Amino acid sequence: MLLYGASGHARVVKDCIISSGGEVKSIFDDNPDVIQLDNVRVVGYYDPAHQPEQPIIISIGDNLVRKKIVSKIKHSFGKGIHKAATVSPSSEVGEGTVAMPGAIVNAGSTVGKHCIINSNSVVEHDCDLGDFVHISPNVTLCAEVSVGEGTHIGAGSIVIPGKAIGKWCVIGAGAVIIQDIPDYSMVVGVPGKIIRTLVKKPV
Repeated sequence: MLLYGASGHARVVKDCIISSGGEVKSIFDDNPDVIQLDNVRVVGYYDPAHQPEQPIIISIGDNLVRKKIVSKIKHSFGKGIHKAATVSPSSEVGEGTVAMPGAIVNAGSTVGKHCIINSNSVVEHDCDLGDFVHISPNVTLCAEVSVGEGTHIGAGSIVIPGKAIGKWCVIGAGAVIIQDIPDYSMVVGVPGKIIRTLVKKPV
């Protein structure tokens, strides 16, 4: 496996791959000062000719940056599912997605491409997550929750059953979502309240 991005998030993604018996061969990163992450060589800018037989994961936490990078990748995409994560055989997990230790994706759920399901988060049954979603540690998505493309749900948040969160939203840490949330909303509090509409929309 190859990674793109050599930050602290990449270290966790690397551990996920290794825990399930894989190996990280090398890492791309746009910072020329970064030459190694732990014991893995950082080879610099993305090169489609570098180990083209290896799949790659974009190991960058920012959802929009991840989306922009994906569009220029010529390698195939892998997945990083930690051995301590639980993914139901009746769920679907898209390419490029990572699931950290203790993460749970329960029966009938669909997780899109290039998502992050962080440590000890729960995606309950029959949820539907779009591409480039980031679920932070200790989040609980109760049954039949939908989350749109690019949305980031902060640590410890709870979404009650059947609610829909739009695309490119930011849900603050510890929020409790008890109503549907429209696209491009920033939400905080208990219960969650929309405090503004995000003006920086993805291209």
